[in-house]
Amino acid sequence: MIYFAGLAIAVAFIAVAACGCGVGQGIAVYGATTSMARQPEMAGKIQLVMFIGLAFIESLTIYSLMMSFILLGKLPKTEGILEVIQHAVK
Repeated sequence: MIYFAGLAIAVAFIAVAACGCGVGQGIAVYGATTSMARQPEMAGKIQLVMFIGLAFIESLTIYSLMMSFILLGKLPKTEGILEVIQHAVK
């Protein structure tokens, strides 16, 4: 029973990781646009580095999505959990 609760909590933490990736992408784009505004002649190099960084952040999001699907597949059906709870209460 504790195993399944741990799986459910892990899936929730993976969703938090995906939200963190979105925040990280926003911060990266903000930093790149402000630096391009300060030095327009470096815009090409800054944009290249920003896209590489965004690709790494996006790959973390995709891995998080994949792990959440794998962990959701390991969780039992709701009816089985309710039955275990009902037997534990009696």
